[in-house]
Amino acid sequence: MADGALDTETAILDAALAEVLAHGIRRTTASDIARRCGIARQTLYRYWPDAQAVFAALVTRELVAALPAGERECADLDELAGLLVETADRVRRLPLVDRLRDTDPELFAHYILDRLGTSQRAIHAETARRIADGQRAGFVRPGDPAQLAAMVLLIAQSAVQSAPLLAEWLPEDAWRTELGHALHGYLSPREHRR
Repeated sequence: MADGALDTETAILDAALAEVLAHGIRRTTASDIARRCGIARQTLYRYWPDAQAVFAALVTRELVAALPAGERECADLDELAGLLVETADRVRRLPLVDRLRDTDPELFAHYILDRLGTSQRAIHAETARRIADGQRAGFVRPGDPAQLAAMVLLIAQSAVQSAPLLAEWLPEDAWRTELGHALHGYLSPREHRR
């Protein structure tokens, strides 16, 4: 993709994010996004067929951006569990996630419960890679890395999704600590020797 096209695509997604944060997804149209971006609606349609496709790309961009940058490798299980918690916490703090949860709970549930999207697949693949690395280094228990990563994703996704509801019992620091214990215990080779 040429730099100009990439710049336009980024500008459209930035405008979509601003509109969604201001009004929610259900009240944001392709015209609203194009207007905020300063482009014609037809220009937007050269990149995505409709507003729903823009929203899907936006959710993917925001969630994938929460993944750890670079090839930071983990030396032990404490570091891996910490990295997974850090990633989940970044997702939990995304303004887009808060806005979807507050203004579009049905759509939020759809993205979490009803479809396996590009962002979930990317997070799963990165987690499976890190688990496989940990298995080779001996600090992650044996098992199919894809299956272990799926359960890690399920645990983390549930923790992110329910965090506001459980804030009375799990304030922010406790949330991070307990999620770390859950992931550490699940992946530990010592916990699964039989």
